Amino acid sequence: MNVVALAGGVGGAKLADGLARALPPNNLTVIVNTGDDFELFGLIICPDLDTVCYTLAGRANPVTGWGRVNETWKALETVGELEGPTWFRLGDGDLGLHLERTRRLRSGESLSQVTRRVCLAWNIGPYILPMSDDEAPTSVYTMELGELPFQEYFVYHQCQPRITGFRYRGEERACPAPGVLEALQNASLVVICPSNPLVSVAPILALPGVRATLQTQRVVAISPIIGGKAVKGPAAKMFSELGIEPSAISVARHYSSLLTGFVLDEVDREQAVMVQALGVRPMVLNTLMSSADDRLRLALQVLEFGEKLEKPPQSPIKERVQG
Repeated sequence: MNVVALAGGVGGAKLADGLARALPPNNLTVIVNTGDDFELFGLIICPDLDTVCYTLAGRANPVTGWGRVNETWKALETVGELEGPTWFRLGDGDLGLHLERTRRLRSGESLSQVTRRVCLAWNIGPYILPMSDDEAPTSVYTMELGELPFQEYFVYHQCQPRITGFRYRGEERACPAPGVLEALQNASLVVICPSNPLVSVAPILALPGVRATLQTQRVVAISPIIGGKAVKGPAAKMFSELGIEPSAISVARHYSSLLTGFVLDEVDREQAVMVQALGVRPMVLNTLMSSADDRLRLALQVLEFGEKLEKPPQSPIKERVQG
């Protein structure tokens, strides 16, 4: 079974890790959001890509879910002493990765090539692909501060400004990275991880050809919203500020034109009938991933569910259903 996961953030990294434990390495490709990427201190920083790689390599901080385990902060402390910017927490080990990535990118390697080198060095078996080798930054439109680069909204302003919309630059000027569309076309199952639909998954879906390819495949999404709240991050806040009820059914509606199946948590069991009404097959599971065993359990359950779904017939591209 060839599985492709679309991932970003901590929730996406956790399920990707579960899938990596459940499948032979050659049977899993993880396509990772790069809309969060930005430059700081002249270095190219890829937060979602790094979180996925740290997690699959067993190097992620188990408390935060992001960053590296046993990290030190000497370099950032020095920056602070010199009154430089310290709003984005870059640890010493993290900086080493950003330094080498930036060196290789500026010597002519692509982000895909650099990511492959990282995976080989850290013994990561599955294929980890950035969604694009092109710059594809996500911007957040806010009521108070206008348009902000995503990391400034997310980290510097700590998600406090009220959002009014998003701009996905990938749909304007980027192409899927080599292997992305091929992986989707050859997939037995595509899994949309429990990542933020608006800023972790939407940039991937905005790339040319991705939606059209997904509409020919079996696609299962897992809700990142449980009981009206996001497990981690600002997804529920974002939904509310856009006038959308933060709920599992809203996530299902957001993706529904792409979905064959949808996984929602036991807390939201009563919403399964509404998912069914969308023409999407629901599955109710315990979706919380508090341990490595939870990640594996959920991954195995999602794979079993996905195997039972019928592949959609070839049809014209359906319009996206808004939440």
